[in-house]
Amino acid sequence: MNTSLTMDRMAADTPPAPDDLAQLSARLRPRLHRYVARMAGSSLDGEDIVQEALAKAATRYDPATVRQPDAWLFRIAHNAALDFLRHRALERGLFVDLQDDDEIEALAPVDTTGAGDALERAQAATAALATFMQLPTRQRSAVILFDVLGHALDETAQLLDTNVPAVKAALHRGRTRLRELGRQASVEAPRATELAPGQHDQLQLYADRFNARDFDGLRDLLADEVRLNLPARTEARGKAQVGNYFGNYARVHDVRAEPGVIEGRPGLWMYEGGEAASPAYAVLLAWRGGQLVHILDFRYARYVVEALLPIRPPPA
Repeated sequence: MNTSLTMDRMAADTPPAPDDLAQLSARLRPRLHRYVARMAGSSLDGEDIVQEALAKAATRYDPATVRQPDAWLFRIAHNAALDFLRHRALERGLFVDLQDDDEIEALAPVDTTGAGDALERAQAATAALATFMQLPTRQRSAVILFDVLGHALDETAQLLDTNVPAVKAALHRGRTRLRELGRQASVEAPRATELAPGQHDQLQLYADRFNARDFDGLRDLLADEVRLNLPARTEARGKAQVGNYFGNYARVHDVRAEPGVIEGRPGLWMYEGGEAASPAYAVLLAWRGGQLVHILDFRYARYVVEALLPIRPPPA
C-alpha cells in the first residue's frame, strides 16, 4: 500500500475545488477526528480539537500557496492535538514530553506488507482510546497514522515533520507497547456508569417528552440564553433560534432517546429504526436551575459515536 500516498488516492476519489476549504474540511473531518480522538484519549475532546483546527484553517487557507491541502489540514489538526495535550498537562500539573525521540539504531525491522502487518493494524484499529494514551506521543502519532488511518510511511513522516527511519522506529516501539497493553487488563480510566438522581430525572424528562413528540414541552425547558451546537452542521443561540431545532426533529419519526453516560457526562443515546441494538449518535445536555442551557447534538457527526461505543474486532 505504500507505493502511493493515501491522501493522493483520497484526492483522486473526490477532488474538491482548489479553493473550496469547506468541502475539503467536510470530507476529511471524520478522519481528522479518528486521529485526534486517539491522540487525546477522548472522542468528545477529539471533536473539540477538530473544530478548533478547522477554525484555524479557515483563517489561514490560501489555495495559491497550499500545495497539499489534505496534508496541510492534518498538520494543523496534529498541532492542535499537541496544544490540547500541553494545556491538559499544565492543568493537571504533569510533565509530558511531546517530542520523545526514538533511537533508530535499536530498531527492529517493521513489517509493512505481510500478514504480521495486518494483525498489527487490526490490533491498533480496535484498541480503546485510553490505550493509546499509554504510548509516548511520537509513537502514538505513528501508530494512529499508519495502522489506524492507513497512511504511507513517507506520508506519515511528512505529517510528523520527520523522516521515514524515525517513523519506523516509533511505529515499531508503539506496536510493541500496544501488544504489551493488550496482554494486560483494560487500561481505560474508570468512568461513571450511573447518573446522579437529579441528572437522571432531568434526562428522563427530556427523553420522555422527545419520545412522545412533545416538542412544545421541550421548548418550555429552554433557558433564554440556551446554546445549540450541531457539529459539522450549524450552531444557534437563544430560545427562539434553538426552538427551531425541534421543528426539524418533528419531521423525523424513527428516532428515540434514552438517558445514558457518555464519556462520563450525562446525555442521551439516540436510537434509529425501531429496536436498534446500538445507538446511532449521542446528545449531551447541560442544565442550570432546571432549564437547558446547552444542547450538543452529534446527529451530523456520527463518527464521534464510533469511538464512544464498545469496539468490536473485525471478523476473522
